[in-house]
Amino acid sequence: MCLDQALTNKEIAQRLGSNPATVLHHVRKLVDTGFLAPQEERTGARGAREIPYLATRKSWALRLGEEFWSDMSTAMMDVFQTEVAQLGDPSKVNAARLGLRMNEEQYEAVNKRFKMLLNDLAEMQPGPGAKPYSLFLAIHPDATRD
Repeated sequence: MCLDQALTNKEIAQRLGSNPATVLHHVRKLVDTGFLAPQEERTGARGAREIPYLATRKSWALRLGEEFWSDMSTAMMDVFQTEVAQLGDPSKVNAARLGLRMNEEQYEAVNKRFKMLLNDLAEMQPGPGAKPYSLFLAIHPDATRD
């Protein structure tokens, strides 16, 4: 949300459909932990002091222990569903699903390729006329097959 454009607490709250006071608490936590960086203060409507915040990309380099994976996966899936719902047009989502059978070695090789691809994409500089896109990638055991 704050990756390409610095947003004020009020703007973040509006995009989330949340109470600005509640969002401010979370914004401050994200600033304190280095996930958001305050930008130059500006004057808003009616002379109000506003501080826009920009994402630091710290979350991309973050490596959490296995005990956090469940919460993280759930949060990412929730964000994905919210972002897709906000598009209003499901045809704007380029999605694919593939069922596979892999042994542990193959699974690890696929995961390694995913990480390499995501790292390459994270380092890519936007080209002329670049537009914002999000990429959601998941691999999981298929509980519907044996």
